[in-house]
Amino acid sequence: MKTALWAAILWAVLSAQMFGQDNDYKFSFCTPWLTFDNFGEEKTNTHHYEFHLKYNATPNDRVGLKFTTWKLFEPMGIPLWDPHLMKESEFYPGRLKETGLGLTYQHMLWKGLFATIEILPQLKTYLDENNAKIGNGFKLYTSYHLGYHVSFFKNRMFIEPQVHCQYWPIDTHIPPGFKEKESQWNKYFLFEPNLYIGFNF
Repeated sequence: MKTALWAAILWAVLSAQMFGQDNDYKFSFCTPWLTFDNFGEEKTNTHHYEFHLKYNATPNDRVGLKFTTWKLFEPMGIPLWDPHLMKESEFYPGRLKETGLGLTYQHMLWKGLFATIEILPQLKTYLDENNAKIGNGFKLYTSYHLGYHVSFFKNRMFIEPQVHCQYWPIDTHIPPGFKEKESQWNKYFLFEPNLYIGFNF
């Protein structure tokens, strides 16, 4: 799956069109490919749903709202290249559901090349292995993106292949069993490939 995503990113960059051409639309709606990837086995299904509504404040600047919810089965700070990623030895004793509404800012750097910052306060719900609630918490989740905007159909639709890094400086009220797993890993995640799909209106 990661290989296919990197291939899609490479194809999009090679066939990219300029972001600013013939753009009369003021708003956009997009979602990452993960929203369409919720059909795996339940043990590792994150039920990841994420939606962005953005406003074109200037030809080079977009501001927006981000809504997301997911259910983690292992610490988010395990590096992409670490052999412990997706290993049952690192799984939580249950699930961590996180839901948030945050802000995004995207700036076009050159042609379709862009940088984005996203700030997402999240409410956390901890569930045990029987799916019973055992606690609540709060996380301040931030992400930093570098990508390329590729438009289609006279700029009506677009994709945005990108790489981003995440950092969560605030993470409160972690139950003991979950904290044991979290304490072994970082409060950041580096160089995650992603692909956003959206349309302008």
